[in-house]
Amino acid sequence: MSTRLATGGRLTDRGTQIEFSFNGKRLKGHPGDTLASALLANDQMLVGRSFKYHRPRGIVASGPEEPNALVGLGTGARFEPNQRTTTTELFDGLTATSQNHWPSLEFDVGVVNNYVWRFLTAGFYYKMFIHPRPFWKHIYEPFIRQTAGLGKAPETEARDADTYEHFHVHVDVLVVGGGVAGLQAAKAAAEQGTSVMVIEQTAHWGGRAPVDGGTIDGQSPENWVNETVQSLANQENVTLRSRTMAAGVFDHGYVVAYERVADHAPGSEGPRHRLWRIRARQIVTATGAIERPLSFAGNDIPGVMLASAVRDYVVNWGVSVGDRTVVVTNNDDAYRTAITMKNAGLTVPAILDARPAGGGALMAEARALGIRVETGRGIAKVKGGKRVTGVVMCDQAGEGAMLEEIACDAVAMSGGWSPVVHLWSHCGGKLIWDDAQAFFRPDPDRAPTGQDGAPMVVTAGSASGAMNLKTVLQDSDMAGKTALKRVGGRPADSAAPLVDTQDEAALEPVWLMPQGARYALRGKAWLDYQNDVKVSDVQLAACEGYESVEHTKRYTTLGMASDQGKLSNINGLAVLSDALGEPIPQVGTTTFRPPYTPISLGAIAGEARGKVFQPIRRTPMHAWHEAQGAKWEPVGHWRRPYCYPKAGETAEAAVHREVRAVRNSVGMLDASTLGKIIVKGPDAGRFLDMLYTNMMSTLKPGKCRYGLMCTENGFLTDDGVVARIDEDTFLCHTTTGGADRIHAHMEDWLQCEWWYWQVYTANVTEQYAQIAVVGPKARKVLEKLGGMDVSKETLPFMEWKDGTLGGFPVRIYRISFSGELSYEIAVPANMGQALWDKLFEAGREFDVTPYGTEGLHVLRAEKGFIMIGDETDGTVIPQDLGLNWAISKKKEDFLGKRAQERSHMADPNRWKLVGLETLDGSVLPDGSYAVAEGVNANGQRNTQGRVTSTYYSPTLNRGIAMGLVHRGPDRMGEVIEFNTVEGATIKAKIVSPVFYDPEGEKQNV
Repeated sequence: MSTRLATGGRLTDRGTQIEFSFNGKRLKGHPGDTLASALLANDQMLVGRSFKYHRPRGIVASGPEEPNALVGLGTGARFEPNQRTTTTELFDGLTATSQNHWPSLEFDVGVVNNYVWRFLTAGFYYKMFIHPRPFWKHIYEPFIRQTAGLGKAPETEARDADTYEHFHVHVDVLVVGGGVAGLQAAKAAAEQGTSVMVIEQTAHWGGRAPVDGGTIDGQSPENWVNETVQSLANQENVTLRSRTMAAGVFDHGYVVAYERVADHAPGSEGPRHRLWRIRARQIVTATGAIERPLSFAGNDIPGVMLASAVRDYVVNWGVSVGDRTVVVTNNDDAYRTAITMKNAGLTVPAILDARPAGGGALMAEARALGIRVETGRGIAKVKGGKRVTGVVMCDQAGEGAMLEEIACDAVAMSGGWSPVVHLWSHCGGKLIWDDAQAFFRPDPDRAPTGQDGAPMVVTAGSASGAMNLKTVLQDSDMAGKTALKRVGGRPADSAAPLVDTQDEAALEPVWLMPQGARYALRGKAWLDYQNDVKVSDVQLAACEGYESVEHTKRYTTLGMASDQGKLSNINGLAVLSDALGEPIPQVGTTTFRPPYTPISLGAIAGEARGKVFQPIRRTPMHAWHEAQGAKWEPVGHWRRPYCYPKAGETAEAAVHREVRAVRNSVGMLDASTLGKIIVKGPDAGRFLDMLYTNMMSTLKPGKCRYGLMCTENGFLTDDGVVARIDEDTFLCHTTTGGADRIHAHMEDWLQCEWWYWQVYTANVTEQYAQIAVVGPKARKVLEKLGGMDVSKETLPFMEWKDGTLGGFPVRIYRISFSGELSYEIAVPANMGQALWDKLFEAGREFDVTPYGTEGLHVLRAEKGFIMIGDETDGTVIPQDLGLNWAISKKKEDFLGKRAQERSHMADPNRWKLVGLETLDGSVLPDGSYAVAEGVNANGQRNTQGRVTSTYYSPTLNRGIAMGLVHRGPDRMGEVIEFNTVEGATIKAKIVSPVFYDPEGEKQNV
């Protein structure tokens, strides 16, 4: 049966029909329909089952606040669960399936929960854990796991057929919301060429105004909207994006927005979704308001809907939700719904107004149309099961004497309106209780602030608490001008549009119908449709001691998950307030969390999937290494040459050859992968002093210093050389695998702890190629290229210089990870290969040899240099590695300092770094443990140390190793035994970890 009206539907193309399916049944709709309007037009009132009790549920709203009508969309690789029918645009071939039932939507065995609801009250699943573990494990857990959740995750193994992308944009003013408030704010803010972006989550502009009526500047709201949109679109400084939802507002004017590019046209060219990362100097939230439901028995039966939604379906889509609709309200706005339905030829048996005095001009208009109006009345209960069949009228006052049963097939309810404050609250905006209108609204005196401490967000229209068309446009005009002024513009001296609309009588707060309903009756009055939370659940939580609103939220699940309290929050707070006997403002509000409505994982990932999910990173010289037959090693996301085997040469032999070449002549290493992080600003030195264990603020420009970085728990997390570029700029080198992690570590502390310090960081690892020229003849190679003085006197150890080498602009660091004379040469990445070629050609007469990571590791082990990840494992502190000299005794504090002063950190019995020499010259097994006398509680032999790095040294012609040994430095010369995989033991002597050139003469030449 069709409920489509003969005329009407301003958003639909009535001349074209399209087909879609719901639970396998073929249905018809029109372009411009939402899935919700099309289902209602086909008289599909039942759309799903509730989360916990599996009660029949129908459509309640017409926008993103819809809690019930969540369906699975698509099939195969395009299947998605939990999609709102109210925000899904209808397209030809759309396939939808209802959720949370078995075996069918009409007959669901899970509805048995509804009959035992007294045993499934708030927190019942928490209480289950009180029972002995086996009882919980075998009785409750399997059942709850089987029935938990709503939609099912896609089961197909097919790759997502769609693509996604990210956009980045900077604007002066971002306006969130494309209703009349947002359009007027954008119009006012864009007057002087200011860059303005307006985003609207639906496919249409204008919001509710074209539905609700009135006039703006002498014309209908719809005409005013069309003219304003056209005017804004013609301005080069204005960007308009429909189907784009602001998911969250974060610090410093950062907004994440979610654009549904092709949901209404699947399979079309281009991405399906787009994630916008917007930086705005000012944000105007013109997000409107959401109508609240009323709590009465049976207010979840299919056919009970928000009055504004009923009106939307009639005006926007020409769909009647029922032939006979009872309107129940505590405010004047719901009268508009009754009047709209009456003018559309539908029957309104009664308007039940909970206010004893009723309404104003709108009530008079309704009565003039012959609509019955009952004041001081409410609904005692709704009759029906899978759809409404009638309501029982009662007195609102007292316990609600039942007066009359009214036959109807739909109920339009209105409990007032609440400003959409989610985005305002995301970034720290505070709320204030408006007692006259019974809602929380943004407090303009406590607006979210930017990095400079100035307000960065302003609300407009209903989002500010203005609920009348005239005040909405006045407030929005002022909001746009305020935003313009804050970005340095001079607002025009113009007035807001002239508005003609009807005045409304005051709302009367109603949180329960009837007002004094008995507890038993309250048992089936619903607050949160999505999470199956009743009035009685909140009252029970208060009785059981959950007085904090956040605790009540978690105990009852009120306003959790994707709903984020859109419909339920204010009503739930009011019920809790009544139960606690405290004013609503004192009870407070719960925390709104982004995203405002769910966004797809595909949009979050963007193009990062398949090979792009974690792309292999290659240096500018990668192709050269490959051509030389390099054996590759993964290091973090990079691929680095492990060694360069020649024809017929093993990898082991190649490593030995490369090490000897570096020690005897000259070698070249591609060091481009080492992390390079710029730290800049007046507080950069202060910041690095806190990050590193040693002092960096005293480093002079042109100098380098080795530094250690610890976690706040005192454990060594990275090391590297820091170069001071100028008074305010440092370049921090990190390990290859640590660059991204350390940069994130820096930003975490800057943004969360020291946000007021003037410091900027940038990871420039991939902006530069870096080439190490190492060995006794390294200086000769550079001198042959010419252009820079690289002598010991001009460029001593641990200094750097900028200059031109062989025609290339370079920065040369005199740092060494091998113990030999070494230069690390940084050059812009696009010149990396050319410089490498030139250096290699210049080094031919000196028998230059490229060497890889394994040769690098052998060279550093011969010198006793530690390596993050080998000598460290997340439990090692610098003192364990003999690096006390790198810990400043002058600084009052640094990350990890207090942790390292704990008793177990200062314990002399800790395992500490030593060198290890096998008595027979063999190589110790990597990771093997030094055994000790006795056995532990597991019957295993006790241990007293372990090998951290072990190699064959071609320089010394024997095995060398480093390890952590119990009181190791105090036991020099002692012989201990290490286990092997085969169960044997190898004897090794504890020695100094510096096996080669202990005086450091070679690196200082």
